[in-house]
Amino acid sequence: MPAPFDDSAPDALRLRALRKSFDKGAGKCAVDGLDLAIRPGEFYALLGANGAGKTTTLRMVAGLLQPDDGEISICGVDARKNPLVAKAVTAWLPDEPLLYDKLAPLEYLEFVAGLWGLDNAEAAARAEDLLRRLGLWEQRNQRCEGFSRGMRQKVALAGALIHAPRLLMLDEPLTGLDAGAARLVKDMLTEQTRQGVAVVLTTHILEVAEKLADRIGIIAHGRLIAEGDLAGLRALSAAASASLEDVFLDLTARGVAA
Repeated sequence: MPAPFDDSAPDALRLRALRKSFDKGAGKCAVDGLDLAIRPGEFYALLGANGAGKTTTLRMVAGLLQPDDGEISICGVDARKNPLVAKAVTAWLPDEPLLYDKLAPLEYLEFVAGLWGLDNAEAAARAEDLLRRLGLWEQRNQRCEGFSRGMRQKVALAGALIHAPRLLMLDEPLTGLDAGAARLVKDMLTEQTRQGVAVVLTTHILEVAEKLADRIGIIAHGRLIAEGDLAGLRALSAAASASLEDVFLDLTARGVAA
């Protein structure tokens, strides 16, 4: 069911002419004048080959990289001029999240909640709710050092959600998860969009994007070369009834050639 978009609200994320180069002498940009707009409550999949600029884009939005040029607006806040305000409504989950192995999940969430200045009672209630929904309540007092990749990924997701962000960005969150853990994470993300949270997901598992995303953006060489729902992307492709995989390969091949 499509997310209930609020047309009166500012975009959850808007990028204008965003640019980043790591080797200015080579004349190549990792992100090259990227324009993007994502609405509150939208599930947006950002797809591209390795090195296309996906992670660099999200790291700039998260404030971990400084853009060379361009604008970043998060929920109507200029993230370059007011980074603390923008970060307060943003969460970023990288493909290799950092956990403190000597902490248990409950301790980790209490620590993260403290960084955001949450009231102790509110933090405890949110932590219990997240750990129960992610199937980690029984392990709440076990150290993370012995956890599987899937369990660590779920703890990291709980940490990203503890302060109730309005923009949630995830880089390959399903990599290495078993079917049960992947289903829990996907259900949690879908629930977030129903609550008005904008979810931006990068993934190489195209079936996930095909099933979950309201819109899909395809990026190549730091530029957005195609955007829309699956039907719209098919219309841009040579194969009108193709799978997302076929459409993606066709559009990226033509985008790169161009």
